[in-house]
Amino acid sequence: VSSYQSIIVTLAAMIITSREIIISALREWMAEIGKKHSVVVSQLGKIKTCVQMLALVVMLANQPTSIWANFGCGLLIIAVIMTIWSMYIYLRQAKRCLAEP
Repeated sequence: VSSYQSIIVTLAAMIITSREIIISALREWMAEIGKKHSVVVSQLGKIKTCVQMLALVVMLANQPTSIWANFGCGLLIIAVIMTIWSMYIYLRQAKRCLAEP
């Protein structure tokens, strides 16, 4: 983040990190109440992780001013969109689970 000095990269890092903390806490809490299997890992989350890791590798392997770094930033934006979408799916699953009698 410090190499890029961009508000977009900074916000992306904050969103992705926040989602990971929220979902980890949710999964831990669901495990404590005996419903850990109700919040399952989605394919979207796995694809998001692949896109995110590819973005990071491209961004770390290139200078921030290169065209490849711009490609990495584009991938990072896609990862952020997928991050928000997958968090919504997890939270919806948890809500549905908690609404059960």
